[in-house]
Amino acid sequence: MERIAFIGLGTMGAAMAANLRRAGFEVTAWNRTPGRADALEAMGVALAPTPAQAAGNADVVVSCVSDTPDVEAVLFGADGVASGLASGSLVIDCSTISPAATASFAGRLRGQGIGFVDAPVSGGSEGAKNATLTIFVGGEPDDVARARPVLGAMGTTITHFGPAGSGQAVKAVNQVVIAGVYLAVAEGMVLAMKAGLDPEVVAAALGGGVAKSWILENRSGKMIRNDYPLGFRTSLHLKDLRIALDLARSTGTVLPVSALAAQLEAGLVARGYGDEDMSNLARAIRSLSGLEG
Repeated sequence: MERIAFIGLGTMGAAMAANLRRAGFEVTAWNRTPGRADALEAMGVALAPTPAQAAGNADVVVSCVSDTPDVEAVLFGADGVASGLASGSLVIDCSTISPAATASFAGRLRGQGIGFVDAPVSGGSEGAKNATLTIFVGGEPDDVARARPVLGAMGTTITHFGPAGSGQAVKAVNQVVIAGVYLAVAEGMVLAMKAGLDPEVVAAALGGGVAKSWILENRSGKMIRNDYPLGFRTSLHLKDLRIALDLARSTGTVLPVSALAAQLEAGLVARGYGDEDMSNLARAIRSLSGLEG
């Protein structure tokens, strides 16, 4: 069984690393902020002081960090993964980053004889904890085949779309779609409240028809209560939408709903709400509609 180095123990990464350990993999982990891995250590996950040292004991590196510059830093920076990995190893990046940068990173690693698979995920913190993530995969077929047992310990729907960067492009599409649904559910719940209806009854009734969605079922309650504990951080979704909008510009695609959602999310981040769950799009709609925001 492959030895795994896991880089990045945030809300998603810590749960994903735990599931790899539960699946029987030998896991060594590194996180930029120390002191977040007590539960993982208790499970038998070893900790390394640098990404390079984590990678030095591994056959496969899984990274899950916040943004494109972070991936570049942990791969190619001082004490980065690329300086510790042997030829014949594999990197699986589960971050959500630029498709173009992903293709570039894959080429740089290929020059060292290291395979690369981009494997951004969808399913939020719930999916990470339950190992039910949907995973969008890009990379060479042989690398993807090698990655599948590792990905299978973290998710249930694993789809290969093409060469490196393809998984990131699909994740951009995913973030565009969920932006529209979150925004639509937020508008619907606020309209129900403003019209004097019981929004919980409305949400339950809508769930029996064509408006049914995971977001309606799992996030409308947060919107109704105006309380947004984390599932997926607004600031991170805004970062993802900006990646999608960059891809849209490069392909000549017009995304008016995504552009509006990004504008609303930027306002929420500026007001100090970036660490809330992205269902707080309802906070913006409530405020614009004269409800408490």
